[in-house]
Order: sequence, then structure tokens, then C-alpha cells
Amino acid sequence: MTTLQHLPANREDPTAVRYTERADRAEQREHLSNTTFDLLVIGGGILGISTAWHAAQSGLRVALVDSGDFAGATSSASSKLLHGGLRYLQTGAVKLVAENHFERRAVTRQVAPHLSRPLTFYLPIYKHGPHSAAKMGAGVFAYSALSAFGDGVGHLLNPAKARMAVPELRIDDLKAVAVYGDSQMNDARMALMTVRAAADAGAAVLNHAEVTGLRFTKGRVSGADLRDRRDGTEFGVDAHVVLNATGPWVDHLRRMEDAGADPSIRLSKGAHLVLKRTAHWKAALATPIDRYRITFALPWEDMLLLGTTDEEYEGDPGEVAVTEKDVAQILDEAGHSVRPEQLRRELITYSFAGLRVLPGGPGSTAKAKRETVVTEGRGGMLSVAGGKWTTFRHIGRTVMKKLAEMPGYTIGSEMEPMRNLPRRLPLPGIANPHAVQHRLLSDGGAPLPNLGEDTAKHLATHYGSIAFDIARLAGEHPELAERVHPDAPEIWAQVVYARDMEWAETPDDVLRRRTTLTIRGLDTPEIRARVQTLLDRR
Repeated sequence: MTTLQHLPANREDPTAVRYTERADRAEQREHLSNTTFDLLVIGGGILGISTAWHAAQSGLRVALVDSGDFAGATSSASSKLLHGGLRYLQTGAVKLVAENHFERRAVTRQVAPHLSRPLTFYLPIYKHGPHSAAKMGAGVFAYSALSAFGDGVGHLLNPAKARMAVPELRIDDLKAVAVYGDSQMNDARMALMTVRAAADAGAAVLNHAEVTGLRFTKGRVSGADLRDRRDGTEFGVDAHVVLNATGPWVDHLRRMEDAGADPSIRLSKGAHLVLKRTAHWKAALATPIDRYRITFALPWEDMLLLGTTDEEYEGDPGEVAVTEKDVAQILDEAGHSVRPEQLRRELITYSFAGLRVLPGGPGSTAKAKRETVVTEGRGGMLSVAGGKWTTFRHIGRTVMKKLAEMPGYTIGSEMEPMRNLPRRLPLPGIANPHAVQHRLLSDGGAPLPNLGEDTAKHLATHYGSIAFDIARLAGEHPELAERVHPDAPEIWAQVVYARDMEWAETPDDVLRRRTTLTIRGLDTPEIRARVQTLLDRR
């Protein structure tokens, strides 16, 4: 684990304050260029990150690179859920739901309780809706049974009682509410903590490093040529095995290996809206739109998250965006169960869209299986695509297992330690967030006096015990204890920490993925300029 130290305060120039940081980009490029790795993972979404984490834990020499930021695309554009998959029950996928529940509970309770939390869901059943109360009551009971009733017993609730927990619930024609439990997270923070776990285990990681070509030795892929998108420096990485985990771009990289490679995936666009909340919600809404689709209204980061859409996407993955059609659809579908006062357009602070990677084939994307597919190309490059956030640990293990079993790979014998890895290996900062928050606010025990309750809660639930390092930095440098924006819980010490310890390179890296300023609609030009100034003082 990296040891953090502080440099002396510079009262005249607060932007000069910094941690003793991880290796800078030049040092990391040199390390990447001068080492032959067992495994090079191309793609810093959660599939690539999880594989790099597990591979490093198994003792392999691992490199992880991404052309953008870690979790910069689909992995930070999810519905922020760790869930068993209630809708899978109607397809008879009982085993899949049970496996998803196992992973969800493991992450929420043993792996990252500081980054995720249980969340109660209400499934409103309206007159003339696609499902009956009896069916939904039986469904949520079976769903909770597959979770060993760890989140309570699924049941039906009186609409009046449901309205007490969700004031904005529309009760016209509401017959009953089915209740079940799942979990929620901040996907960007979860991904970044997993990158940190991989790096702490020995992986060499570098974001904003674009692959410009693959390296070959005797017809086999043996590395990649890269360009640092921050300063244009070109360099290369050699590896015994290369894993293509580039998500929506997986076929682009496969064609670098084999120009004639057939398409292997199709893409489904999922759009979301973030709105200011008009009331406090104690539960989330999961509203059936038809037999197969559900729309969510989720209390998240003190806001309300609405979505998602599900439609086939054939454009450039780098240009996916929320359209007016998406906004209208999301608001219209949310209106099935949410009162119109909460759905006013002026309450929207942010919108985002991501791409689900689905196996190629016919049929509606809404009905397609969210399965993970690992394939081997003509030049020996492995490609992994698909999967769900909920099972990110399982996917990392699955890729490693397939790698060990494939003939012709020299690193299979070196992966024996993989079998001995703890099944619930925690992420950095693991702690009870309530205890962290209490200590941050306690008299005498807090490293930063006069810390606001909302800031203490935010630090505890986004960093766990690492929150004490950030609070200590702010305590030693009072200018960094100031809020980034008066309407958000973040403080400037988080920006310095993101720069020095979390690989933040751009204002978007900081404001969109390492903090919540962008999703709150608070990333003003003045704030972006000051963040850029801090980033320039590396």
C-alpha cells in the first residue's frame, strides 16, 4: 500500500500543496516501455480493471492502459446498481439471479461497504399495467428468497404507506406496491478504487494512453504501440498476452489484429437524467414499462437518477450522447409512477449515455442476455466483452481462469496463486462508513475541525477510511478545506488528492468521475479553471 506524506504548506500559493504522489506519467511510461509484462490489459473499464486487479493479486506482471480516463465511458454511465436482476426471473434464469445476489451481497458487505449500500425498491402496480399484484408479489418473494432473505422478505405494500417513503409517488390507479431489496453505488468511485487495488497489488496503470497499433512476434500479438494523449509521447509495451477489454471498441481493436475479423458484438444505448430532488426519498422506484423493460427513479448522490433507455446503437461509440428524444422518453416513462412536479425540465442538472456491449445476434436488445464472452483472435489476442457491473469480480476471475486453461499461453503455470485468493478481497479504504463519518465529526478525534455533516458523509461513503487522509490534508492546509462549490459537499483537498493519488489528468476526470460536481450541474467555468490550475501544478 502506498504511504502518504505531506509536503510543507505554501500559504502564498495553495496550488503548490501536494501529496507525495505515485509515479508521474514519464516514470510510468518508462516502466511500461522497459518491462515485458505477463499480461497487458487494453481498456480501463470495469472488465479490464477487474481482470488487472485479479491478475496482479495472482502475482503476474500486469499493465493496464486506456485511451481515455479509467471508467471514462460505459463504466461510469450505468444505472449505479448492484442487483440480482429481478426481470431475469420471468425468463427462468433462477441460477443467474442467485449468482448475481451472491456477488451483490459480497460487494456491499465484505468487499466495498464504504462504496455501496443496500437500497429498498418499490415496484408500483397500476391498474391496466403489464403485471398483476399477485404475480409481482410472488416474484419479489422468490427474488428475496434467492438472496437468502438477506434484504428482508419481498412483499406487497399499501400504496398509502409507500407514499410516506416516496412523497413523489403517483397514486392514481395504484393498486399495490411490491417491495424488494438491491444495492446502489457510485460506479466511477467503485472503478477508481478497483484501479487503486490493482496498482497497490503491483499493476502498472496509465490512462489517456491510446493504442496506435499492435506488436507481433512470429504472427502472435506480443504488445502494443501507444501514444500519450497528454503530451504526444509515443512508446510501446511488450507482453506475453494481450487482453482486449475495450468495451464498445472491442471490434476496432480486433481488426488491428485481423483486418478481416467479423463483428462480434452489438451495442445498446442507455441514457439517464439527473434531477434535483423536490423531496426526500427513502426508497427507489422500479416501474414496469412493458413485460421486459423497467424504468428506474433512484435517489442517488442527493439527487434523483432517472432511466434507462434501451435501443440499438450503430454510430461511433465515442459520439454517444443523450438526445431530445431520450429526454422525452425518460421523462414520459418516469411519469408512469412519479408525480409531474418532480419531472420538470428545469430540475435536470445532467444527462449521460452509455453503451451496453451485447453478444452479436438477432432480436431486441432489451431481451438480449447480458453475458460475458471471451474469444481468442487469429494472433492470439484475447477479447472480453459484455457482462454486468454487479458481477465485475466474477468476470475478472472468469477471464483469468480461461486464460490459464487456454493452450499455448506461457503464464498459465504462474497463476496457481489465483486459486488461493480470498473470495471477498476488500477494496482499499474498507470501513464502516457510519463509523468513519462519526469519527470525522467527533470532538478531539477529527483531523479537520468544523467539517460539515454533509461533507463528512460524502467523504466516508466515497473513500472509506481514506477520508482521514483527505481530511488531514485539509486540516494542514486550510485553503483546501474550503468547499469547491457552496452547494456541493466536496472540498478542494479532494482535487489535490485526485491529481496526486487517483490519476486525474483533466477537469472532467476530477469533476465528473472523482467528485460529483458535474452531475450536480455545479462545474462552473470558474471552478473548471481553478481545477485546471491545480492539475497544471504537478
